[in-house]
Amino acid sequence: MLLTPEIVPGLVATGASARVEAAVAPRFRVGDPVRVRNLRPLTHTRLPGYLRSRVGTVEIDHGVFAFPDTHAHGLGEKPQHCYSVRFTARELWGPTASERDTLRVDVFDDYLDPA
Repeated sequence: MLLTPEIVPGLVATGASARVEAAVAPRFRVGDPVRVRNLRPLTHTRLPGYLRSRVGTVEIDHGVFAFPDTHAHGLGEKPQHCYSVRFTARELWGPTASERDTLRVDVFDDYLDPA
């Protein structure tokens, strides 16, 4: 199904999920260090720009989901794992950031490389 503005309210109201039942092997495991790819797509992406080229640690494998970058444009589900990745504040915002603070972001396989 192609995601259009007209159907979004109904999907949100019903709690629709992009989780898919597909046998896709995870590329990463909990505890693995990962580097976010420096992607700059011209179309829809769920990759926050401030994560580009940053290194974090996989904390949770949420399972397999439709990849929003392709699915939103009717280019297929491209099922893949989505991980909760922990980044230190210093990795993201530099040496003046707190040593104690971290940020967790859900990141798809296609955005990640081994660190």
